[in-house]
Order: sequence, then C-alpha cells, then structure tokens
Amino acid sequence: MDVRYSPEQEALRSSAVRIVDRLGPGAVAALDDTARSGSLGEAVRDSGWLALRQGEGPGTPLASGVEVAIVAEELGRGLADTAFAGPLLAADLRRRCGAAPADAVETVVLDPTLCELGTAAAPGGVAIDAQGAGYGLVLVGGDATGVRRLGRRRLGARSLQLDLTRPTAWVGDGDPVEEVPSRRGLDDEDLAAWSALGLAVTCADLVGVMRGAIALARDYAIGRRQFDVPVGSFQAVQHLLADAHVAMEGSRSVALHAAWAADALAPHEALAAAALAKAYCARAARQVCETSVQVHGGIGNTWDCLAHVFLRRALLSAELFGGAEHNVTRVLAYHGVPAGAGAGTGRGLR
Repeated sequence: MDVRYSPEQEALRSSAVRIVDRLGPGAVAALDDTARSGSLGEAVRDSGWLALRQGEGPGTPLASGVEVAIVAEELGRGLADTAFAGPLLAADLRRRCGAAPADAVETVVLDPTLCELGTAAAPGGVAIDAQGAGYGLVLVGGDATGVRRLGRRRLGARSLQLDLTRPTAWVGDGDPVEEVPSRRGLDDEDLAAWSALGLAVTCADLVGVMRGAIALARDYAIGRRQFDVPVGSFQAVQHLLADAHVAMEGSRSVALHAAWAADALAPHEALAAAALAKAYCARAARQVCETSVQVHGGIGNTWDCLAHVFLRRALLSAELFGGAEHNVTRVLAYHGVPAGAGAGTGRGLR
C-alpha cells in the first residue's frame, strides 16, 4: 500500500480540518451551544461525507475506506459533536444489499456489548450516533439475509451519555421494525467486509482523538509555568508526551492499513487487519488520553478541562465493534488459534 495521500485526499483532509476548526467545540461549555453544533451537523451533511459509502452497486462505493478514515480522524481530533460513523455505516449496509438510499437519516444498532450488528429477532440494542437519526438498521433475524430498520423517530429520547460528543440511544424490544426493500441478501463475506469498515472508522476516530488530546496537553505544557518556567520543560512531562506521541503514531500506521484493507483485501483478511488495528488503537487511546489528563495536573480532573471529553470519546470508540480483547480473539480465530489459547486473550469475552 502507498501511505501517501493523493491530491484529492489532501483536499478532503483540508476541508475536514477547516470545518472542524471553525465549528467544533473549543471548550466544554461549547458543547451546550446548539446553534454551533447544528451548524456543524449541517456542514457535515452538506459536504456529502455521510454518503461517502453510497454507490450504484455492492462493489462501487463513492469513496474508499481511506477517504472515510481521513474524515473520521479529523472529526475525532476536533471532538466534532455530530453524527458520522452511524449514518455512513448505515449507507454502506444499504449499498451492500442493493437497497435504495435512505429517505431519512439512519444509523446502525449494535448489540448491547457494542460488538455486532443487532438483529430484528431481538432488536434491543444501542443506536450509535443517535442525534438526528430517525431510524436504526438491524439484520433480519440471525440469518443475515437482509436488513430492517427500527422505525422509532425519537431515538434521542432515550439517550445514553457515554460520550458527550456523540449520544447513543437504547432501542427497546417494542420498537416497530420496517422492511428495507433490497435486491440481494447479505452473506458472511458482506458482514465481514462491513465490520472491517466499521473497525477502520473507529480506529481512525481513535487516532484523531489521540492527536487532539496530545495537542491539548502540549499547549497546556507550553503555557503553564511553575518556578518561572513552562512545565513542558520538565523532563518527566516531556517523557509522558513523547510516549503518547509514539503510541499515537503507531496507532495511525495500523489504522491507515485497516482503512486501506477495507477495500483492497478479501473480506475476512480485511477484518483480521482491522481487528488487529482496533486492538492496538483501543489500548493506546486510553493511555494517551489519561496522559493528557495527567499532564494537566489537578485541572485535568475538572469538568472545565477538555481532557475528560477526549477520554470519554476514546472509551466509547474503543468499544464500538468490540474492544481490545474481543478483537485479539478475532485475529487469533482468523489464524486458526482457538479462543483462550493465548494468555489472557479470552478473559471477559463472549
């Protein structure tokens, strides 16, 4: 794979940077600014980013996984409090089964462990990116032959504050299920490819969150003075930030490979690559965000410091499509290693 961005991809990244820097929340108090967040959501929709995975057929999305990851990374860096991953993955799911584009904003419903796509037989689950979504997509039963959508138009009425920037909503068993007309069924390879894309998107978000958390800590270390010198001049602080930067760069490398693999490799091979990336990024993101809190000292544990917002976003993204241990097991299974054969890999997994 060529890790260099094309001119078009650089232009996409620049556009994402400008929108996030202009409309993203620059402080915790800005999360309550509905006019700002509304403008951000409108800008993301008008940019066409939610439709990046739409297309004319199962194999022809408008944009590659790399382009999706570019946008996801910048949204994570700027703590963009608007829906992206949910509607984008819903559009990709529709494309894979040959369904027409949605007539309203949709998201996807994951099972309560936030690992797999929910099923119509047991629709109780968690709708990610619930803000503004009128429907949540689930599978038809357990046969993976198609998709249905939960027709509740008030997903946000049961919002869960796991992440201050991306509300999730609990979807109960009583919500009505509507048919999604489609031209083909989904097989195991379709779902593997879709899951690989979902993992790649969450990995890119985690990389962006790490970049933002490091930048926040770096700026604080430069401006905060103790004993008449910046705290960033202290070797202990420098070591913390250097380790965080190394973890972020390693994560960015494997996340970019996962984004490329989503379209370039066979579905199960792409899923293994994405699972490996997610296991790495999920662990690194928590370390990096906790480092950001630590560099801030006492103020890092207060509500007014953005460090905890980065940490909360990282903790949710780390669990979407499975956390570190779940994805280590996925990698082992791909290579034919039984679950639990590796030391500690099976603890706490389904």
